[in-house]
Amino acid sequence: RTTGLFSIIQAAGWPIWPLLAISILGLAILIERAWYLRKKHIIRKETIELAFNANARDAANSEFLSDLSASSPIGVLLAGVLREQALGHSAEATIEELQILAQNLWAKLDRYLGGLATIATVAPLLGLFGTVVGMIEIFGSQGGSLGSAVNAASVGATNPQQLAHGISIALYNTAFGLLIAIPALAGWRILRAIADQRQRECEECTRQLFKKLYPENELRK
Repeated sequence: RTTGLFSIIQAAGWPIWPLLAISILGLAILIERAWYLRKKHIIRKETIELAFNANARDAANSEFLSDLSASSPIGVLLAGVLREQALGHSAEATIEELQILAQNLWAKLDRYLGGLATIATVAPLLGLFGTVVGMIEIFGSQGGSLGSAVNAASVGATNPQQLAHGISIALYNTAFGLLIAIPALAGWRILRAIADQRQRECEECTRQLFKKLYPENELRK
């Protein structure tokens, strides 16, 4: 099977190498994002329990807040609410601080997803580029046969190989481009939906803690 795959790569020609490079990059992004966006990583029950059970002394303890922030991504938001309330800041000031913390967290949730979307867009274009290279090979072999009509026996021996090589480049690169783009696009949509879901869950947990500490106010999205 390895030999067969290597022979396909050889038949596809040099345009296949950029496609292989972005396929490896796309696979790495898919694995990393799927691992990072796990619910038990973003929203740990232990982190939520620590935040909701924290007393005034805990909220004023910088070491406790640092441990809470480091325990999971949502801990940054929950620690921010506790810190602002312990400092005696108003609900409006707390909301402003939460908006800044939330923007940083959302950026972490969205990290590399733009790159995956770019791979889904670029892969078919690279496959099309390989197709064009293959067509150039084909027309080059035909041009060679016209220019070397004097040596018909030699042309007949070499030109069919050049023609087959050009067709291989064209077809394999098109197929590889689509083979990379389709999973990349599907993975991007799935991971995008998961990231949005994690964002909503973080917002809801933070809203519940905010309502507990500021019962007379309402935290809006």
